[in-house]
Amino acid sequence: MRTVTFVELALVGVRGATPVRRGMGAGPSADGHLVVDGLNAALPTNPDSPYELRDGRVLAGETDLGLSATPVRRPRFYDLSTVDGVSYEKIARLHGADVLATTVVQTCVRYAEDQRCRFCTIEESLRSRATVAAKTPAQLAEVAEAAVRLDGVRQMVMTTGTTTGPDRGARNLVRCVQAVLEAVPGLAIQVQIEPPADLSVLTELRAAGAVSIGIHVESLDDEVRRKWMPGKGAVPMSEYEAAWDEAVRLFGRNRVSTYLLVGLGEDPDELIAGAARLIDRGVYPFVVPFRAMPGTLAVRDGARPPDAALVTYVTERVATLLQEADMRGADQEAGCAACGGCSALRMAGA
Repeated sequence: MRTVTFVELALVGVRGATPVRRGMGAGPSADGHLVVDGLNAALPTNPDSPYELRDGRVLAGETDLGLSATPVRRPRFYDLSTVDGVSYEKIARLHGADVLATTVVQTCVRYAEDQRCRFCTIEESLRSRATVAAKTPAQLAEVAEAAVRLDGVRQMVMTTGTTTGPDRGARNLVRCVQAVLEAVPGLAIQVQIEPPADLSVLTELRAAGAVSIGIHVESLDDEVRRKWMPGKGAVPMSEYEAAWDEAVRLFGRNRVSTYLLVGLGEDPDELIAGAARLIDRGVYPFVVPFRAMPGTLAVRDGARPPDAALVTYVTERVATLLQEADMRGADQEAGCAACGGCSALRMAGA
């Protein structure tokens, strides 16, 4: 029941104030950040939703759905600016109650319309001046130190727009991880990259101190990949598989994850079978419902979110596979699976 209800909330959204929100960027949805039944939750804020946040509960009309819900408070580090005058909020954002997230390079070589991932708005947040194009290692270290000290941040996620080099942006993350860990020793950091053509950079990321890595494919169906992410979909699956295997060798089993978006048109049973193969590889399939963000090509073209029953079916099946393999997102220490807010897998026990 908790999984079904959470999926409904994730698709329909909630009414109520959420001081920490994310409107656009490289991730899967526009959302407000809450703690629901003790777990991070990223839920769309929707004034027309039948579900309301009230007095620490989720209600449908006057019916209590049996879930506690507390909006994440605005962090204190948002009120500060770097020594070179940039608002901390433009350098990194709070996700959930305790995750610091940043897109280190806010541009992507795949952002031309015929190449762009149809669910991504990585450069729209730059155009709206909500962020800056490139964050320096020194800036990230300064913000991370404050976020840990002032707001109890316990993990950090660093992603990047894809660059033109064979490392696809990963070597810049090496420098950023090193700088942050010099300022905040022991902070758990996940890095997120496309499969690099030069796999040796994975060794550098691990040596720099990253504890986990996300190499996100979004779909295992090549036809879906060509439709939804024509630029990124041109990267052969063999490159993803090689990168996943090398990352598992370096970071360890269940320290490597990949997004799988439910609702792009992939056959659900094939998606589940693909998730099982990922689990066999030691890769955590982070199953997330597709929810189109404002400013995406998907919204422009009228894409709709998937049916709640479909998302619940896939989520519960994949959660069972993860449980049988003794793989929990929280065990990754840092990253999207460790946070869990965009998915119902944590609600389902994975």
